[in-house]
Amino acid sequence: MQQSTKILNKVQNPILRGFNPDPSILRVGEDYYIATSTFEWFPGVQIHHSRDLVNWQLIGRPLERLSQLNMMGNPDSGGIWAPCLSYDKGKFYLIYTDVKAWKADPYKIAYNYLVTAESIEGPWSEPAYLNTSGFDPSLFHDDDGRKWLVNLVWDHRKDHDRFGHIILQEYDEDSKQLVGPRKAIFKGTEIGSVEGPHIYKVNDYYYLLTAEGGTEYQHAESIARSQSLEGPYEVHPSNPLITASGQADLALQKAGHASMVEAADGSWYLAHLCGRPIDGKHCILGRETALQPIEWINGWPYIQGGENQPLLNWVIETNDEVPEAQNTRIDFQDMETLPLDFQSLRRPITEDWLSLADRPGWLRLYGQEPTTSLFKQSLIARRLQAFHADIETQMEFEPQDFQEMAGLIAYYDTRNHYYLRISRDEELGKCLNIIQTDKGISEELLDEIPIPDSRAISLKVEIRKQSLQFYYRLQGDWIAVGNSLPTKILSDDYDHLGFTGAFIGMCAQDITGQFQHADFKYFNYQELDR
Repeated sequence: MQQSTKILNKVQNPILRGFNPDPSILRVGEDYYIATSTFEWFPGVQIHHSRDLVNWQLIGRPLERLSQLNMMGNPDSGGIWAPCLSYDKGKFYLIYTDVKAWKADPYKIAYNYLVTAESIEGPWSEPAYLNTSGFDPSLFHDDDGRKWLVNLVWDHRKDHDRFGHIILQEYDEDSKQLVGPRKAIFKGTEIGSVEGPHIYKVNDYYYLLTAEGGTEYQHAESIARSQSLEGPYEVHPSNPLITASGQADLALQKAGHASMVEAADGSWYLAHLCGRPIDGKHCILGRETALQPIEWINGWPYIQGGENQPLLNWVIETNDEVPEAQNTRIDFQDMETLPLDFQSLRRPITEDWLSLADRPGWLRLYGQEPTTSLFKQSLIARRLQAFHADIETQMEFEPQDFQEMAGLIAYYDTRNHYYLRISRDEELGKCLNIIQTDKGISEELLDEIPIPDSRAISLKVEIRKQSLQFYYRLQGDWIAVGNSLPTKILSDDYDHLGFTGAFIGMCAQDITGQFQHADFKYFNYQELDR
């Protein structure tokens, strides 16, 4: 039998680019999986697959039914927080949080659930309710067959640390409920804001991995160990395990919220979130996933060759070359389902608002609520995953009223986005403009640009790291629409604490409630800097 030749490949971080935070990494046999948070985007939870830790492919989003995830009315950056993916005795387990409210201090409303499947592709079960005591739940499968849930308890009391402590409680698989007493096992270190717990058993020790410092630029990952599951836990002698806090020169910032995995050869790796600011502050690609090699010294894990700093790249032996990034042109001709790249806001795609059949060869959107709505938006979009990218679409749309709009949107959340839209003015007729929604205030940036009826129009946005420029074309050359606009409003760090990243997509609105439709011929996404 001919053996494959091992080659040295460079792991270039982030391994999952553009809005893939809170990674939960898992190995089953020769297969690696990473589950990441999706917040208000539907379906919930992204799962990527790899055989070599270098090449990763999005393979699914398991929370695809309203019975598993109903986010109608959820706030921006609510919804799915910090999933945990695990495996035991032929079954996959996925723990997740659906956050219904998180900014109205002192309370948070966070429902924690568990779904299972025999295959990573599903079907995934109906959810088992766990608790609402906090967030970031994680399931640990002990050697004796017992299963334990750990999560942060949120403390709303005055003069108490909101990030109260990590609790442990047993999960009974037969009744699908938490049973027995819950016990506080860890209050964190002096870094503060403990969250995101995961437990691992290595040799004779239980290791408790937790995020600390908040998910911004003071973020860190701490680790502690104990010979008893219930503690007490002693903290790593060189804690934190990883951080970029106070090191503004590092390419990867915000390092934290991590999970660990052991490879088949006994080597270990740490998957963690990170951010790459465009200007020292704003991360338009959101929080991404990076991977670091771990070495064990005196029973403690350390980042291999990086002290406690996140490495931008490192070398690993694999069987395959790293493929070049693929650009994506999606023609809606003969398409029955949308590619995995696309997601909707807060609800599943249904024929009443998105159809690939009503006009064969086109994607039809039936307009509903405005781009500031937390409920029924007719919007379909994909992640921006590079600092430099060109995205374009061609559409046909015949609005009859100024309350009917459709076009190309660069979107962070309901409070911050840019929208190149077609609508109708009573005097000018069909027209083009840019709507800027900045810190919750929406305004048209230009005088209306008249465009002819009954004609297809192409729309484009060019992203150039710190700026973006809209264009349109009826025929011939592209025509710039307005001036270039700052991309920083599409970041986690601009208006308020947010957890997602920039999306580019197609949308339609009909505030009259008559469901006027817009048709899109193709969607072309091209990265220029990967």
